[in-house]
Amino acid sequence: MPVKVSVIVPVYNPGIYIEDCISSLQRQSLPPDEFEVIFVDDGSTDETPARLDALAAEDPRMKVIHQENSGWSGKPRNVGIEASRGEFVMFVDNDDYLGDEALERMYDYGTANGADVVVGKMAGKNRGVPVELFRRNHPRATVENAPLIDSLTPHKMVRRAFLDRIGLRFPEGRRRLEDHVFIAEAYLRAENVSVLSDYVCYYHIRRDDGSNAGFERFDPVGYFKNLREALDVVEQYTEPGPVRDRLFRRWLRVEMVERLRARRLLNLPDDYRRELFGEIHEVVVERFGPGVAAGLQPTQQVIAALTAADRYDDVVAFAEWEAGVAPTAAPGDIEWRDGSLRIGFTAEYLSGGEPMLFPADAGAAPLTDVPKDVTEAVRWVASETAARFGQATADLLLRERTSAAQYFQPVEFTRETVPVGDGEEVRLVLRGTATVDPGVLPRDGAWDALVRVKSGGWTKECRLGPAPREDRPVPSAGVVGDRPVLPYWTTPHGNLSLELGARGKRLGLGRVELGDVTVSDDRFRVLLPLHVPGDSRVRLRFVSSRRILETPGTLSPDAGRPGSVLEAVLPEDLSDDVWRVAVCPNPGSDRARFAGLPFALRVGGGSVLVTPVPGPGVALRLARRARRVLGTARRKVNSRIRTGGR
Repeated sequence: MPVKVSVIVPVYNPGIYIEDCISSLQRQSLPPDEFEVIFVDDGSTDETPARLDALAAEDPRMKVIHQENSGWSGKPRNVGIEASRGEFVMFVDNDDYLGDEALERMYDYGTANGADVVVGKMAGKNRGVPVELFRRNHPRATVENAPLIDSLTPHKMVRRAFLDRIGLRFPEGRRRLEDHVFIAEAYLRAENVSVLSDYVCYYHIRRDDGSNAGFERFDPVGYFKNLREALDVVEQYTEPGPVRDRLFRRWLRVEMVERLRARRLLNLPDDYRRELFGEIHEVVVERFGPGVAAGLQPTQQVIAALTAADRYDDVVAFAEWEAGVAPTAAPGDIEWRDGSLRIGFTAEYLSGGEPMLFPADAGAAPLTDVPKDVTEAVRWVASETAARFGQATADLLLRERTSAAQYFQPVEFTRETVPVGDGEEVRLVLRGTATVDPGVLPRDGAWDALVRVKSGGWTKECRLGPAPREDRPVPSAGVVGDRPVLPYWTTPHGNLSLELGARGKRLGLGRVELGDVTVSDDRFRVLLPLHVPGDSRVRLRFVSSRRILETPGTLSPDAGRPGSVLEAVLPEDLSDDVWRVAVCPNPGSDRARFAGLPFALRVGGGSVLVTPVPGPGVALRLARRARRVLGTARRKVNSRIRTGGR
């Protein structure tokens, strides 16, 4: 069979951090004979070379090439390209890992759309990754119709024939931003680029020891010399005008202005940040025309203008002011509706811990002159932010806690200006309602709710919360698509999270009261604080000191309140005894679990009485007895199987 994908992994002293990478490659859903992995060991001095040799000896998909240290990742990737046999090559760093279906999904998506480059959705664990690019799928993306330029790391799938046709390879040697040069040219010369956003393909990891190559402090002179090479690529393959300005703006914004903002600048030693500022000043003056900075957000425009004017002290002072600016998001109503969770919230920016204030009569005015001081700069930013409030947005994202995979949720929002004091100043408040369908989230686990606020010169995220304990909403758990879902407030901070696959006491069934239980003849009815979108089958378990009985039941929405109604026919052989009751709300799922209810049925003399759960000692003895009964039943079944059913 032809090889569809060759995965190329440059390796240098990763230690234990390569294990997650290896495991993810071995778990790929693409058939084993349709992909290969080429580890290019760039002169590692730890135990990795022996580890890779042993791996290759036992797994025919894995190949290892050893070479002398070249100083950076460019040459190992090029060596891997030359050794590859795949229709596509996929670049993976040795301390990152792939989603289990990444190669299959990216290959199928790329071939379906005739792509030369396939960009898979990324999740960053303690490091930033593009967000807006992965808001939706882009089967035919360009630098003009999608924010492709936000993603310049090499972690893409690229058609090998395309690389050979245009002669594209990574710059080699000890240098920075070799991936920018490579990926920028690939974007600009590809016949098509496809962005896959509905599955997390690549997990970008920051090591616990902080030793990723990209996090090492760099030499500003060498760094910005390499950055100019990426700008040269853009100049070579674009014409002067709006498109080139927009592409250049990415480097001005991300690699220059953002390095001179708030805590990121203030946390650097003064001598280093002066050197950094000097190099950035040279590039800004040398390479960027007025159209590049004009498209930045207000705060970014101020920093670019002050940098071009060589006003280092004002850049630092502006950073000190901006370090106190942060978003806040307060939860509102949270309720279930037709199988979806509707989450209300308000969001705005704070300055120094207080709501940020803006002029009520603000009007847009371009930054034609460099602000004379930081006070004037802050005043212009406030006025421009208010004037652009019609463009402000609020999004709600759910981020899976262990993997950092995040997904945008549908949000409806309004913008509101709230007068303050005598009305000359206002607060800019966004009021939103997100609709969360738990059925589309890909995996069980804890999902944290974050609000992403874009207003003026800031695009920042914060947790949804904290919610004051005394008046926070208490949403019930739900069962959607055979998956129990629990909205809850974190301890001690009071931020909103969801637990998918919740079970046991986490479902909140302990809130059932005796008055919620009705037994009539052989019918059993309980009101549960559990949302269900429609009628569903459940399983009931009755446990006494002697036996365990199970029976089917039905869970239906309760038209009169937010919860649901559990109904079942009691087992016929419910003998005189005390019976503990448990319910499994998703019996057809591989995640099925029983959750105990806080009452018992006392059967005797032909009547059934609902009573509180027995004390801890009695409950423990019942549980132990139940385990013994189940164990005896299993042994009898196994014995019958061994004796042919006799």
